[in-house]
Amino acid sequence: MADNAATVIGFIGLGVMGGAMCRNMALKHTAEVIAFDMNPQAFEALEGTKARRAATPTEVAAAADVVFLSLPGGPQVEQVCLGPQGLALGARHPSVIVDLSTTTVASARGMAAQLADRGIAFADAPVARTREAAQRGELSIMVGASEALFARIEPLLRYIGSDVTHCGEVGCGQVVKLVNNALVFEHTMALAEMMVIGERAGVRPAVLLDAVSKGSGDSFVLRNHGRKAMLPREFPEKSFPPEYALKDIAYLLELAAQVGTSAHVTELAQRYYAATSSHGWSGRYFPAVIELIDRNIGPAPAASGNRH
Repeated sequence: MADNAATVIGFIGLGVMGGAMCRNMALKHTAEVIAFDMNPQAFEALEGTKARRAATPTEVAAAADVVFLSLPGGPQVEQVCLGPQGLALGARHPSVIVDLSTTTVASARGMAAQLADRGIAFADAPVARTREAAQRGELSIMVGASEALFARIEPLLRYIGSDVTHCGEVGCGQVVKLVNNALVFEHTMALAEMMVIGERAGVRPAVLLDAVSKGSGDSFVLRNHGRKAMLPREFPEKSFPPEYALKDIAYLLELAAQVGTSAHVTELAQRYYAATSSHGWSGRYFPAVIELIDRNIGPAPAASGNRH
């Protein structure tokens, strides 16, 4: 196992989650951290740290031993790894790439195979929990990797996560992350429905959430999405919008089709968040689905291509 104390870390993608994760790595890691993002303003997240700014992914590859990615999805991961200025194509490349993004399972496994041909080990390590958890370094991280690779990267992942779970071989991290996200989206939708029904039946939403939180209906979604977003009806921009939920739901439905399993509840969630996006809450925090339910706006019609 490599000496992680001397490992140079690269980090690509300094968005809402990535910026916080890279900042924690730069504050906690003893060796150099080098970062890249296409948006110059994104580097503001690293102010007050020792992180060094790179101009291209190739520059990151020239210096880093282990590179972490926090990107919108599979196409961006492929471009950063294998594109013209990608991590794998320069004169020098990292020995390990760890993808913290959420992608399809097939994308993760395909990327691992292509990078292995170039002598680069790959792990999928998608993250869960909130932006605040990312800032505190308390994310839940689900890792798909060999036993040996997991042993190497786990100490580095502990800089950003309080729970780091080895889920199996490459791709298994994405399986668990997609299941996690689908459950969150589905539960948020169900909680929104119950809050509207309860209020129309005479129970104030705050009372409803307080009472249910003391019983078997309590959940992470109730305590976070319910209390912090749906109760005050605050759905800010630059949070996790319905469009992002739809991307992850599509990934899960693709996986369900690949393993030959029906996913009718997830299909219903897909229709609800599609309607949320198209009825005025595009770009807003996805628990805005409660506004759709409160206005008696039904979900989008089922698409014929969603049957499996």
